Formats: sequence, C-alpha cells, structure tokens
Amino acid sequence: ALVDQVVGLRKAGYAVVIVSSGAVACGRTELRMDDDLDGVAQRQLYSAVGQVRLMDLYYRLFRDYGLPVGQILTTKLNFESERERENQRACMEVMLEHGVVPIVNENDTVSITELMFTDNDELSGLIAGMVGADCLILLSNIPGIYDRHPDEPGAQVVRSVRPGDDLSRYIREEKSAFGRGGMFSKYNTARRVAAGGIRVLIADGKREHILQDLLERPEETVFTEFLP
Repeated sequence: ALVDQVVGLRKAGYAVVIVSSGAVACGRTELRMDDDLDGVAQRQLYSAVGQVRLMDLYYRLFRDYGLPVGQILTTKLNFESERERENQRACMEVMLEHGVVPIVNENDTVSITELMFTDNDELSGLIAGMVGADCLILLSNIPGIYDRHPDEPGAQVVRSVRPGDDLSRYIREEKSAFGRGGMFSKYNTARRVAAGGIRVLIADGKREHILQDLLERPEETVFTEFLP
C-alpha cells in the first residue's frame, strides 16, 4: 500500500510530500445521493464531506506507524503571488522538519471553476517546483508512456524522455471515473517540471513496492523517466 511505502521512504531518509485526490469520490460514496444538483454544488458537497473521510483514512493508516500527517488544502490563487507561495512552502517545510507527512489536495469547496487546477498532476508539479523537490513521481494505472496504444501488439514503455522529445502522438487520453486527469496531463506536467530542473517519473501505482523499486531498483522497474 502507498502508506507502507511512504513509511519505508521516510525510514530511508527521504522527505515525502503526498499530493492526493479522492475527496470527491469519498464524498460520493458516503452520501449516495440521488439529488439533481448542478455540477459546482455537487462537487463542493462531495468534496466537503469526502475530504474529512479521506484525511481520517490517512490519519488512521499512518498512526499505525507512529507518523503524524498534516492536511494542506490549496487553490490556484494561492500560487499567484510570491507571498502566498512562500507561506505554503514554509508550512510544508516546518511539517517535514517535525516529522509530519504533508498531504496536499485542491480545496474544491472554495475553488472557482474557471481557476481550478487542471487536475492533481498540475498541482503536484507546482508543489514540486515550490519545495525544490529532487524528484516528482506521478503514479498512474499503467507503467508509463507507451510507444503506441498499450493494447497493441509489441507496445513498449518509453524508458527515457529527454528535453525536446515529443511523445504526444503516442498518448490516447483516458481518465478515471472520478478524476480530471489522464496520461496526457501527466505528460504535460512531466515535461514542464523536468524543464524546471526536476527529475520526473511516471509509473504504475498498482505495482507492489513501486516507490521503493523506482528509487532503489530502477534497472529492474518499468517506468518513464523525464530528464531535466
């Protein structure tokens, strides 16, 4: 599970910030409503209820390992001024210094639709740049970007992407039932973050021990790496 892996990385000396979606999906599961709300009201309601459930889950899972977690809810407006960026960065820094695992999500309850992040891939890229991360890991439901559709015979994961490489022609957009992002979003975020000097990995989040494998056994692990 993700939590087990993060605990392992912490013990190995890595500082980890988690950017996690799931509030809307948790809220939808909790309420099971038939009301015909408009899109904005529905998203706000599900997010408000679901964020509590999501953080409670993280709290209980990390508590079993004796690790505290902290919630950071942000919006695109919080990245528009240097003062607000620095305030967020300082908050994460003090959390990490005191052994707290920061868990970041967009604040869907107050985000203006026109100013929402494209998805949490975009948010994670902004966070990585803000904290000066050494590496950004984007977890997907497939091992990386393929050189053709994954279902086609002979399809292989592109292992390394250098500045200037264009893989957009290989990507067919597919999104999860509750998410706004997809592989094209991950690709765009990865290119942008790598251009800023940060190594980016796209990998299969369903694979057991994927985080440790990426950092400790990369030669045995299939993933797509974007080089700065």
